[in-house]
Amino acid sequence: MLVNRGITSKEEKIVIPLYLAIVRLHLYCFVFALGYLTVCQITRVYIFDYGQYSADFSGPMMIITQKITSLAFEIHDGMFRKNEDLTPSQRCLAVRRMPSLLEYLSYNCNFMGILAGPLCSYKDYITFIEGRSYQLQQSEANGKEDTKYEQTDPSPNIAVAQKLLICGLSLLFHMTITKTLPVEYNIDDNFRATASWPVRFFYLYVSLMAARPKYYFAWTLADAINNAAGFGFRGYDKNGVTRWDLISNLRIQQIEIRNNIRHYFIESPAVKVCYDIITWMATQIAISYTVVPFVLLSVKPSFTFYSGVDCFYEESADVSYCDKGVKML
Repeated sequence: MLVNRGITSKEEKIVIPLYLAIVRLHLYCFVFALGYLTVCQITRVYIFDYGQYSADFSGPMMIITQKITSLAFEIHDGMFRKNEDLTPSQRCLAVRRMPSLLEYLSYNCNFMGILAGPLCSYKDYITFIEGRSYQLQQSEANGKEDTKYEQTDPSPNIAVAQKLLICGLSLLFHMTITKTLPVEYNIDDNFRATASWPVRFFYLYVSLMAARPKYYFAWTLADAINNAAGFGFRGYDKNGVTRWDLISNLRIQQIEIRNNIRHYFIESPAVKVCYDIITWMATQIAISYTVVPFVLLSVKPSFTFYSGVDCFYEESADVSYCDKGVKML
């Protein structure tokens, strides 16, 4: 193909590697962005002291890493892949032209989402910036008819007020309960030595549940800020009510009470209830033990916690296992 276009073999040695590099640019972008974020996190952990270094840049860095990577893949889908090879979601989000420098910086560094997100696609953001996000279609319940709402400026006031209420409740819960149930008590030497395994797990679960609202506060506030700016409009539901959930950091109800796939293979109502209880408990146990480092935010306390995971007390045998070894009582 290159020869037919008049490109010599010498030029092929330059053009072909350059083309291959461009085609794989999204992968290089992913590796570089994630690698740079990893270096920043390691620097933050091992060089700067958590107790003395207060400027936490990891949150914005993670958001920017997600945006850079997602945009790179969206450009790759729109400019270097055939349309028939894309899934419906990839086809919808594909970027067909290279963004300008202003558009690129605006997408990554806009004031609405620079601190806590939420992550949005480049096409959704540009549609909002160009003022076309309100011209959306509402699908009827049967999926056969589309109706355009002529309302040009749907109000986000109700959605923003609801999210600010959630922020206030989350902050209140965190400020009152967390002082009573500090997460750091899970690594207290006296507590680990005297409390039984059920007590330790129950306290771990309750203390982490008390710590989650501070994240709910920050992420829900970020959602509210975007909605207040007019970003996040998704159209109208079947009742004509505006929807402001195009972008979102989290769904609190789905986090605390998770759905599962039981309805695909379980028919008995009694078995469904048992399955829900067992899987919910298993999920809570797994999450409680995996998210501790994200709450403690320090390496040494995290190792201290995990070093005591296998510790338990067996009164019948008078054997105590601890993180320092096995000690016969």
